[in-house]
Amino acid sequence: MLVAIFDWPRQPGLVLTERRHDMRRHAGEISFPGGRRGPGEDLLTCALREAEEEIGLDRSRVEIVGALPPTSTVVTSYKVVPFVGLIPAGLEHTLSPLEVAAVIEVGLDELREGFAMRRLIRRGVPFRSPTYEVGEHLIWGATARMLQILFERIDPAEGR
Repeated sequence: MLVAIFDWPRQPGLVLTERRHDMRRHAGEISFPGGRRGPGEDLLTCALREAEEEIGLDRSRVEIVGALPPTSTVVTSYKVVPFVGLIPAGLEHTLSPLEVAAVIEVGLDELREGFAMRRLIRRGVPFRSPTYEVGEHLIWGATARMLQILFERIDPAEGR
């Protein structure tokens, strides 16, 4: 996965994707660009390739500044390694019509304001989860947990 931060440090924001609603897995969910690693591919190369395929982000425009700890997905049991990269503000996006319904660019302050612990129900099972509400979008699951870790790294006193 690529946690792409634009306009750092002035008014930083993140690039997220809304997955198509007809996808077999994670349909309609909000996530960072990313996907499965190809044969012989290292994780960073995979993250950059997937971001290029999903949203047209030229890998030469990404300055990798670190990585977050691996995060597990609950439903699919994948371990995701999020790489953090800085990108210029105002880049145009070219969406993969097979995977991405929309790109969502949102400021870090707006994300922080939308934080809440919520009771969600998935597949009939209730659970409490960190969430971020931005407009009509609800970010939850592994993406929300990655955001929590990112905010802790950016501002340890804040934590969200």
